[in-house]
Amino acid sequence: MPHSTDPQEQLLQRYLDGKCTPAEARELMSWLQSNGRHKALLQQMQEEFSQAFASKPSIDPEISDRMEARLLQHIGAPKVVRMPRRRIWLVAASVAVLITAGVLYLLTREISRQPPLASQTKIIAPKDIAPGSSKAVLTLADGSTVTLDSAGNQVIHQGQTLVQLNNGRLEYEADDIGPAVGYNTLSVPRGGQFTIVLPDGSRVWLNSASKLRYPTAFGGERRLVELEGQGYFDVKKDAEHPFIVKTKSLDVEVLGTGFDVMAYADEHSINTTLVEGAVRVKDVMLKPGQQARMEYSTGCIYVEPADIQQVIAWKTGFFEFDNARLADIMRQAARWYDIDVVMNEKGTGKAYGGRISRNLPLSELLNMLEASGARFNLQGRKLTVE
Repeated sequence: MPHSTDPQEQLLQRYLDGKCTPAEARELMSWLQSNGRHKALLQQMQEEFSQAFASKPSIDPEISDRMEARLLQHIGAPKVVRMPRRRIWLVAASVAVLITAGVLYLLTREISRQPPLASQTKIIAPKDIAPGSSKAVLTLADGSTVTLDSAGNQVIHQGQTLVQLNNGRLEYEADDIGPAVGYNTLSVPRGGQFTIVLPDGSRVWLNSASKLRYPTAFGGERRLVELEGQGYFDVKKDAEHPFIVKTKSLDVEVLGTGFDVMAYADEHSINTTLVEGAVRVKDVMLKPGQQARMEYSTGCIYVEPADIQQVIAWKTGFFEFDNARLADIMRQAARWYDIDVVMNEKGTGKAYGGRISRNLPLSELLNMLEASGARFNLQGRKLTVE
């Protein structure tokens, strides 16, 4: 983590590193309570964590995610709006590590002798909207459909091909390259996400509002799949049979690698981001850490360094933004929470940065943005940016 000159941020980092003296720990507690907003927040968190520990030996991940979002909102809020690119939010990052390690409960016990406030927070409020989940629809080559989710396991037979649903992941038996039996389509709706292991052993993570069309067995010289939306590919190496990801506007040729392709029709461009290995986008060969961005309006391709962590944050369970416009954030939120977003001109001026779990209800994302000046009105599944 970059060095901070802020004494409180340095103190928090020392606490996380296990280097705080008892006197420094007391100083840290005093700082966290020095602002009425922080004090009330920590008292609410203390009560909720106490209730969680009364019935469970460990912190519920959902509670931990929600507490992280609130602390980011209340402590890190001044550092969210209009941040220059590549700047690190030291307090936010430190608190995220603190909560992940389960240290927050120990920290809040330091103020346990103070009377807690009655919690007004609900995990999912009556008018709130839950986050997306693992779900998809599989359309078989004969046109029949199978609804998939993370609740159960099942086996589908297609000729000599065996398709298994195991704990929310669709798996085809990895086999030698052979004649294609037919083409299946895996469709992930808004509010969903899904993982598939293709017949050659390659793995694909599909984001919300995405489709992948693929053969039940790969035949011929190329392994060809068709993508709409966004997917992260971990391709099994096979130099004799290049892997091709076909979108409506361009093809991505793969030699064995990990990469992300975002090809949503409502975005401004198709982005191909290389994590490792090698891919070719038209005549451009990407290096790890680079992104090829093809503008829909011009067809021009631009190659630039990529923030890998931000690009694949969706795959690891986060929203992550760096100097992002509110309209860009809302497009992601619309797909993940399955909502309709109406933007007005007032919501287009600021740039936002931050990181928040995708496992939280919509209200937590909106609260974080509202702390930075955005305003929303949610009626049913229609969200108006005011």
